[in-house]
Amino acid sequence: MTRSNAREIAVHIIFALGFDNRSAQEILDAELTQERFQELSEELPLYAQFPNEKQERYIRELVQGVFSHGAELDDYISRYSVGWAFARIPRMAAAVMRTAMYEVLYMSDIPNAAAINEAVEIAKKYEPVEVVSFLNGILGSFVRAEFEDTPPRPEKKTEIQGGEDG
Repeated sequence: MTRSNAREIAVHIIFALGFDNRSAQEILDAELTQERFQELSEELPLYAQFPNEKQERYIRELVQGVFSHGAELDDYISRYSVGWAFARIPRMAAAVMRTAMYEVLYMSDIPNAAAINEAVEIAKKYEPVEVVSFLNGILGSFVRAEFEDTPPRPEKKTEIQGGEDG
């Protein structure tokens, strides 16, 4: 299993937190079992391989971190989602953004760009292109505003079209 797959599994569990009254620990204990992966793998190839110890620690840290910092992460999402009320944001998109923001804020071994890129790739699997663009914009604005050492986005260079040399 790759770290990308482990991150996507964490997003699934973070998404489930919004529909469940159990604690993050209780949900993790129920979801991170060989038996549960066996059940889920029949419909989702993502669950074909059970995480190794390092990947399981990573999943647990992400889920527990997002769970314990939920209000803070949602505040960031609200602050940077200009023109959108938090309630309008699809729940899967919110779970993806919470995950990426937690990685940016609390997991120093993950580069900010990697957290955003991974979030966008996961979102592409579950959300329409407009939501993916929205999510990418929020995460980019968040990183640029909250981390002064992040370089501004470079301007796109346009190639001069047409014309013949002389």
